[in-house]
Amino acid sequence: MTQTDLISIHDLSPDEVEEILALAVRIKQDPARHRTALAHQTLAMIFEKPSLRTRVSFEAGMTQLGGHAIYLGPSDISMGKRESVPDIARTLEGMADGIMARTFSHRAIVDLARHASIPVINGLSDFLHPCQALADFLTIRERLGRTKGVTVAYVGDGNNVAHSLMYAGAKLGARVRVATPEKYEPSAEVVANARQDARLTGGSIEVGRDLQAAVAGADVIYTDTWASMGQEAEHDARVAVFRPFQVNAAVMRQAAKGALFMHCLPAHRGEEVTGEVIESAASVVFPQATNRLHAQKAVLVLLMGERRPARRTRPAAGRGRSAAGRRKRSGGRSRR
Repeated sequence: MTQTDLISIHDLSPDEVEEILALAVRIKQDPARHRTALAHQTLAMIFEKPSLRTRVSFEAGMTQLGGHAIYLGPSDISMGKRESVPDIARTLEGMADGIMARTFSHRAIVDLARHASIPVINGLSDFLHPCQALADFLTIRERLGRTKGVTVAYVGDGNNVAHSLMYAGAKLGARVRVATPEKYEPSAEVVANARQDARLTGGSIEVGRDLQAAVAGADVIYTDTWASMGQEAEHDARVAVFRPFQVNAAVMRQAAKGALFMHCLPAHRGEEVTGEVIESAASVVFPQATNRLHAQKAVLVLLMGERRPARRTRPAAGRGRSAAGRRKRSGGRSRR
């Protein structure tokens, strides 16, 4: 692992993605062996958005690795309003060993990483959700025995989850198909980057509006909520647009025999997925959620443990560090 942060899976090499998944498997199989991996280490967790899975998985993960996590909610820290992002980064680097941030703005996470000398992990932004995608492909590998050549059909909103799923699939040689309604396509920049990555691993990225074409023969069918946090006012309008993209029993029948159903949760039964599908034998949504813990423990150990990359030098105030060039790839603008 050469990266000092986890901002985007696009920043990682295929070998680094494989390293994370391999360590996640080892940690899951023998958690006791790693119970002191982050002894006396502290993770500062910044939350602009509430979360069940992100908070519990990171906090429990730090505890199980022998460390400690501090929750900083919206009333504790208000990035860019009460205090600037650079000042927050420079304050936390003197008190903690790592930062995890779950934010609205992707730029806030990029700036945290730019100004902090300690590792920064993207727990979710409106543009990317790398920790989720790592857990997703860990689950796929467990259930199907491989990731290379697996066909993953994502249907619904071309959002942060879709972006990171494409990035991870491309690094692992998967075939990722994305089907969305018109005007809800994923970022063209992400699609281009993922296709470039996929050419190196034998994977592929397909984007279109045809649900049937996306799910036909797929090994995995994946969806997400139609109105994410911060989009509540758009809910009714989005339901009308996305209704033809609901994952139901008829959709699952078009997939390959033994296909998995995946969802990053929270799910809205009767909207993006029917209760029949999410409660079926094909559904792996709860093992998928559990794997957030194991995938993130691997990330924490690689970034904060004894074999972590050397701590970088914080740039002078108002200046970016010279090594930030490689991070420009993950600094795309939020689409929402």
